[in-house]
Amino acid sequence: MTRERDPLDPKGLIREAYRIEGITDGECRSIFLDWALSLPEDEEVQAAIGTLLARKEGEFPDHPMTAVLRQGLERAGKPRRRGGWRSRERG
Repeated sequence: MTRERDPLDPKGLIREAYRIEGITDGECRSIFLDWALSLPEDEEVQAAIGTLLARKEGEFPDHPMTAVLRQGLERAGKPRRRGGWRSRERG
């Protein structure tokens, strides 16, 4: 049986997460991180998350991976500054 490769999930990480019975939030976060790190540099992360969420949310509204995708979409939309000289400056 041949499975068509999804360009947004080339390793099948997200697909497999939805198939694992009893998967936890922590395991989904770990899978999500691996997925995000494996995206091509030119891939829009927020758009990819939104597309995956749109595909899965209707069928799996209460799945832990759906919650992680929602969180990823929210956090991707709210960048915040980290590090740099200003974070070390003490006043």
